[in-house]
Amino acid sequence: MSTAHSDFVPRIARAAISSVVTVAEILKNQGYAVEKKIETSTVEVDGEMKNKPKQKAKLVIILGKSDKFDELMAAKDEETTK
Repeated sequence: MSTAHSDFVPRIARAAISSVVTVAEILKNQGYAVEKKIETSTVEVDGEMKNKPKQKAKLVIILGKSDKFDELMAAKDEETTK
């Protein structure tokens, strides 16, 4: 999430859902982001058998910059330049 954009929208498939939820929670808990919306769905992917598509879970988490985002990023920049 950069200071130029206000939303962070990871779109992920089943294998990465746990990782993205963890990252979203860290960003929220540290004050960088606020949760805007969560979307769930299933998508068809090619299965092991060519004629039988498989359903996989999909999760979209939309996070917005918190009111403290710019302040927190400025503090991080100061730490790294010392």
